[in-house]
Amino acid sequence: MPPTSEVFEQTVRSYLRQLSEIDGRARADILGAGIAGSGLIIPFYGTPYRVSGAGITDAGGRPANFSICVVLCKYILMAPTETPADGNWATYREFKDAGPLTVFFANNTHKTIENAFGADSAALETACRKLGGTAFQDDASHDLSMLFHALPRIPVLLRFNFRDDDLPAQCTVLFRRSAEKYLDMESLAIAGTFLAGGLIKQLAG
Repeated sequence: MPPTSEVFEQTVRSYLRQLSEIDGRARADILGAGIAGSGLIIPFYGTPYRVSGAGITDAGGRPANFSICVVLCKYILMAPTETPADGNWATYREFKDAGPLTVFFANNTHKTIENAFGADSAALETACRKLGGTAFQDDASHDLSMLFHALPRIPVLLRFNFRDDDLPAQCTVLFRRSAEKYLDMESLAIAGTFLAGGLIKQLAG
């Protein structure tokens, strides 16, 4: 059995080969992407990446990591032919094919953020804003609600209630129902765990 790094490389090469066989530029509008030469410019949590069959790099020309490559490739390859309605906000486990990854998602997204920020409202709000989050106002009652954009058509809503004397911290990460039209469940899970990791990175910084 090949080592994990080799499996990753083979997976990315397969996706890049598929990208080279389509005209990704024809999907730019539906994906909210920019066009650069033969490739697309797609921001992932605010960081722009150039995506083409030749590879995926950031603005400095550095290759994107495996997880980001997977998400960006899937985003292009799965592009719908028409822009779907946004739909309601939904938790990850509410998506039809999420079942096998729901525990992974909860542990690596919700619980990770709860454990890192618990009762520290100032730290979480600061981390959210550094990662590009903006305050989100709706009728829901939460201590903090912040809106992010994992990808141009994939908004992510973080709702958080901080720990107090009576209740533990509670984090919920939500996606629009339309997210499943753009990404498979593995890629959507990556988008959630990247949010958790990004917030903790801001906390450490």
